[in-house]
Amino acid sequence: MAEAVGFIGLGLMGEGMARRLVGSGRSLVVWNRSIEKSEALRAESPEQVRVAQSPAGVFAESSLVYCMLSTPEAVRSVYEMEGGVLEGVAPGKTVIDCATLAEEDMARLSAQVIAKGGRFLEAPVSGSKGPAAAGQLIFLCGGDEALFTECADDLDVMGKAKFFFGGVGQGTRMKLVVNMVMGSMMAAFGEGLSLCDASGLDGAKLLQVLDLGAIANPMFKLKGPKMLASDHAPNFPLKHAEKDMRLAVELGKSQGLELPVASTADSVMQKAMAAGHQDKDFSSVIEAQRKSK
Repeated sequence: MAEAVGFIGLGLMGEGMARRLVGSGRSLVVWNRSIEKSEALRAESPEQVRVAQSPAGVFAESSLVYCMLSTPEAVRSVYEMEGGVLEGVAPGKTVIDCATLAEEDMARLSAQVIAKGGRFLEAPVSGSKGPAAAGQLIFLCGGDEALFTECADDLDVMGKAKFFFGGVGQGTRMKLVVNMVMGSMMAAFGEGLSLCDASGLDGAKLLQVLDLGAIANPMFKLKGPKMLASDHAPNFPLKHAEKDMRLAVELGKSQGLELPVASTADSVMQKAMAAGHQDKDFSSVIEAQRKSK
């Protein structure tokens, strides 16, 4: 029997990714900060899923470990805590980290893992809860190219495409660019829907017009009706989208590049978060754009 794969982080994204691996026949050793999700996954597939007591415990039972943690703070904590990732890494162990972080954070993780004798691949993903569950993510990778090739089958199970961009940090840069474009589009979309409503126009008709034109896209088609109904059940939480926008703006500054559109979109996201929408879907940016009644 093939060795079990490790999976650390069973949140909105990681849960779907782990289920895809189980569905492909993989055995998993899992750990999550809240044990309930780990136990639920084990209950679904008791013959394939084992629950470790710590991140280091995952490495004790597997050589290849995927990490999917939500924020830079969570990543640092889980890597550096007692019994954490770095305690488990040793020669022959491999980390594939799928978080979206600042470039310098990802570089730090790579250096820490390699210093312990391990191998490292950054693999942030483009996609949200639905694509993760459906195996439709896009992996944007950097680091150990041989490792990228070795884990290709797993990435194909969890995603619809995978790209290798070079050294550690390049995958992260691409992910920030992608999410910057997406976040700016969402902010513009929210403004359009808000202006339509304030002008006495039918928002549903606007969605029809947009869907027939050159700017038709899956995000507008999926999110538009929900935004009109103020249905912001989280697939990609606003607090995570804002974090990515902020990191993209910071990346632009480091490259001597002004990003006025992204900077403005980020400020609108911050306003929506301040109004209490941080845990809702990033479509809730519209709640900071609607005309006050």
